Amino acid sequence: MTGDGPADRLRTAADRLERLGDRTTRGDWRLGGLLATRPEVVAHTADGGTEHVAEARARSGEWIAALSPELAVPLASWLRAAAARDPVDDAAAEVARILLQRLP
Repeated sequence: MTGDGPADRLRTAADRLERLGDRTTRGDWRLGGLLATRPEVVAHTADGGTEHVAEARARSGEWIAALSPELAVPLASWLRAAAARDPVDDAAAEVARILLQRLP
């Protein structure tokens, strides 16, 4: 049975996020398309294939909604808190590495 303490909530959230990622359009999502005002999100897979994320809406919509801009402040706060610790948490460093590849 799952408890309701902070650590339990962290584990439950992590489990749900992993399950959501498992059923979402796979690959490295990148912006593309012909019109800068209407970019397309294209998933690039390890085998060299691509898939337009909009065409895979049934698998991608939940991911997009779950990672809404509402998460920006708490994620940024977590990264700053992790940066203040020595040693830096490996998971936080990996999140930062991936974000820095994607954020201008």
